[in-house]
Amino acid sequence: MKIELILISLKSYLSILLFSLVIPVIHCQESRYKIMFYNVENLFDTRDDSATSDNDFTPAGALHWTNGRLNEKLNRISKVVIAAGEWQPPVIIGLCEIENRQVLNNLVLNTPLSRFNYEIIHFDSPDERGIDVALLYDSRKVRVAGSSVIPVSNGKLFTRDILHVKSIIESDTCHIFVNHWPSRSAGQLETDRYRMRAAMILRNAVDSLFRINLKAKIIIMGDFNDDPGEESIVKGLMAPSTIEICMPGKLCNLSVSLQKSPVKGTLKYQGNWNLFDQIIVSGGLLADPGIKVIKNSYRIFYTSFMVEADETYNGVRPNRTYLGYRYHGGFSDHLPVTIEIY
Repeated sequence: MKIELILISLKSYLSILLFSLVIPVIHCQESRYKIMFYNVENLFDTRDDSATSDNDFTPAGALHWTNGRLNEKLNRISKVVIAAGEWQPPVIIGLCEIENRQVLNNLVLNTPLSRFNYEIIHFDSPDERGIDVALLYDSRKVRVAGSSVIPVSNGKLFTRDILHVKSIIESDTCHIFVNHWPSRSAGQLETDRYRMRAAMILRNAVDSLFRINLKAKIIIMGDFNDDPGEESIVKGLMAPSTIEICMPGKLCNLSVSLQKSPVKGTLKYQGNWNLFDQIIVSGGLLADPGIKVIKNSYRIFYTSFMVEADETYNGVRPNRTYLGYRYHGGFSDHLPVTIEIY
């Protein structure tokens, strides 16, 4: 009888010990969250907005943009988001090249993303083409304490605002900035000053947070239309790719090219890859207690269906929606990027 009692007690002790070991592992897994940024390439509705230059994106326009093509694109974007999440979809998704809130409503309500409780933060910007940035967040895991826009436009430049969202993740405050800096369409040298302007405006917003709290947790994501080593990023925003020495009150760029991958950037132009889509964080997210970013978690996400053979320049390229004015039926001319926090 005593032996049986000892065995029962030993079994109970082992069960409790095993349970205590398993629970932290499960908790750790549940507390790893993915954050994503995606330039979705001209997500327009099919209506003509007289206030913007969107005439091409109508059924009668040069691109013959129809509801059927729009719905196909929305479903393709949702496919990318779900694939990028692997075990669970990203809790925060920054987006750019969005025409308006209606296309975002269609994305989160009328595609497979409808299962994931995404809420939308979006403001109209003064961009001439009518495209904006936006943020989606999983309302079960993220709370929003406030949101606003930071204007970049001036009397001569009409471009996208920077979106600022104050979020609460695991009871920790994290400031998120979503960007789509001025493009190079008029030439890189001719437009460098516009991107430097955006960089310095964003840096001023970041410094205002650091003046309140040097350990402020900040995530900056976007299509910067510049690579990580260019002046707008390194000197204007002051965000070098030096993770190891990123202290509180500093920014560091997590974005690095993946040399062993056939994909060496997020977009490809005339055979050359660029890494315009980046994620930058503050030092408080690397060392301070609370939520942290996994240092080497930055990824350019792609699967076989998101790229295609580059018959002109060899290798692969993003499988995009349009090739010039010809409908190609792909996903986007950019690949998304992700990081993980825990």
